[in-house]
Amino acid sequence: MDKLNTLEILFIGDIVGKPGLQILQTFLKNLVENNNIDFIIANGENVSDGKGITEKELKILTELGVNVITGGNHIFEKQQFQEIAKHEKNVLRPLNYPKGTFGHGYIVIDCNGTKITVASLQGRAFLPAIDCPFRTAEWLIEKVKKESSIIIIDFHAEATAEKVALANFLDGKVTAVIGTHTHIQTADERILPNGTAYITDVGMTGPYDSVIGMKKEAAINRFLYQTPQKYQTAQDDIHLAAVIISVDKLTGKAKKIRRIFFPEFPNEVTIQ
Repeated sequence: MDKLNTLEILFIGDIVGKPGLQILQTFLKNLVENNNIDFIIANGENVSDGKGITEKELKILTELGVNVITGGNHIFEKQQFQEIAKHEKNVLRPLNYPKGTFGHGYIVIDCNGTKITVASLQGRAFLPAIDCPFRTAEWLIEKVKKESSIIIIDFHAEATAEKVALANFLDGKVTAVIGTHTHIQTADERILPNGTAYITDVGMTGPYDSVIGMKKEAAINRFLYQTPQKYQTAQDDIHLAAVIISVDKLTGKAKKIRRIFFPEFPNEVTIQ
């Protein structure tokens, strides 16, 4: 691959609490160096004990070299985010929240002379009925097309069909549509016919001895009794989930997308 005209972009899946931060602190530097990463995006809506983000976690992610932090429906959970949103344009909430919602939904940022647009969008199926992500994406493309040919979208959505539909709607118009929110990495990464990289969900960076990051007992009781339960971040069996997207600097098209899941689950389970 022509490195001179190629950018390597790392997208890290939903970071859950302290365990997610710890595995990044341990392995991110080597991951970046071994894969010649130029730019890092991370979904940080669950980084503060499973809900939201504060200055503390923002500082850690910034020191680790993360360029843009994307959000979703939980990005507003901590009141501190209101202050973060005022001063940190690279910490994103979904762009398709109603007009007047505090915070920024996209950013255009320079990477060694190449402009990269990163945007956060939120789905509407099984989530609050906010503005249309499809129409919002069209608006974004028109807004930035003269400035940036590389557009990476974090689509934070529940329904697989909505994610696949948006990716096909935007195929050839954006560089990548990367699904987040469901915390389970899917095995459908591919380049769509017109050059857009896609994966339904990049997965969770955090504790897998859990129910998508939450301690199992509380999550099970929520389903059993249909009552609210205190959210507590699990601590064990920590993994890092991400994708690496190779992008043509000149065209903004994706050349390659590769899944990262570390450490991998055992291929065989032996019962003693």
